[in-house]
Amino acid sequence: MVPNPDAYRRFRRTINAVLLALVIYDVVLSSTCLIWPETWYRLIHGAPYIDPQGLLLRTGAVWAAFSLFQLIAGKKWEVQPLWLTMVAGIRLTEVFSDWTYLYVADNITTFGWAGLFIKPPMNVFLGWYFISAYRRAHVEFASELNPAEGR
Repeated sequence: MVPNPDAYRRFRRTINAVLLALVIYDVVLSSTCLIWPETWYRLIHGAPYIDPQGLLLRTGAVWAAFSLFQLIAGKKWEVQPLWLTMVAGIRLTEVFSDWTYLYVADNITTFGWAGLFIKPPMNVFLGWYFISAYRRAHVEFASELNPAEGR
């Protein structure tokens, strides 16, 4: 089967746009947790920042790692498509955390509830999306990828 160059360009553009959006999203989340934790508590909990064990800072560091690995994936996936599955795994690690957070947190604002409620299905979708993209890269666009570069 001869690959369609327009289809590959659309595929490439979509993957890069989704990865960029996720990097920006996770930079905002991690920055808020790490630099402005009071803002996080106000927006999500409507309560003063009290976190004696530093769990919010830990969460911010995790999201900073998400940003880093998604940024690397954005630069490397065409040479090493396995990075797409790494992003899938990163997104899937959070599938249960936000609904657990909703269940155990004492105070949640409407904004916080909405954000925490939508994230698990979003992460399941993103996990599926990046696994499918990895498969598509190997099946449909293998000849378009250049494995010789960047090794």
